[in-house]
Amino acid sequence: MAKDNIKSSTYQDISTRYPEVFSALEKLGTTVRESGPLDEKTSHLIQLAAAAASKSEGSVHSHTRRAQKAGASQEEIYHTLLLLISTIGFPQTMAAISWSRDILEGEKRE
Repeated sequence: MAKDNIKSSTYQDISTRYPEVFSALEKLGTTVRESGPLDEKTSHLIQLAAAAASKSEGSVHSHTRRAQKAGASQEEIYHTLLLLISTIGFPQTMAAISWSRDILEGEKRE
């Protein structure tokens, strides 16, 4: 499976059991992103910051991938997370950066 499509076993299991729920969730995300003036890259960077603030490693992984796919550079992703230091604190920001690095630099570390 390609690295940019890796989903947890829980995600895969529940999405298979409840496909209508996941379809509605994906549609909601698309609808919200398309409802305003922000471009896709900016939207994913904002969602990345929210994932970091909520301490969700899986969401940080997902939104790092999505931001990259939408054209965000590694530096833009790191800067997005660094901006959180004064909001969520240094330790949590470093944790989020390490989760993002799993995606951004994972292939280099293997």
